[in-house]
Amino acid sequence: MRIIGEIPNPDCKITLFSWNNRYLIKLEQGLLEQTYKINQFELTSENDLQKIVNAEFINDALTRFSAMASTLQRSMENL
Repeated sequence: MRIIGEIPNPDCKITLFSWNNRYLIKLEQGLLEQTYKINQFELTSENDLQKIVNAEFINDALTRFSAMASTLQRSMENL
């Protein structure tokens, strides 16, 4: 797996990878992470990843992080 870049963001870490004919977009926030895989042949270049990870994409991911944290917290309360 090769790191091809990072996208600065104050709310989460965003790393772009190239691996096994796929691009991976990995977002990390605390102990949670989300990974999106895209077939390399669906994009014309690595620069297209910057267009995919736009403000709407990031906002949706941050909302998903909140839901993930809530789900984990509720599940851990049942221990």
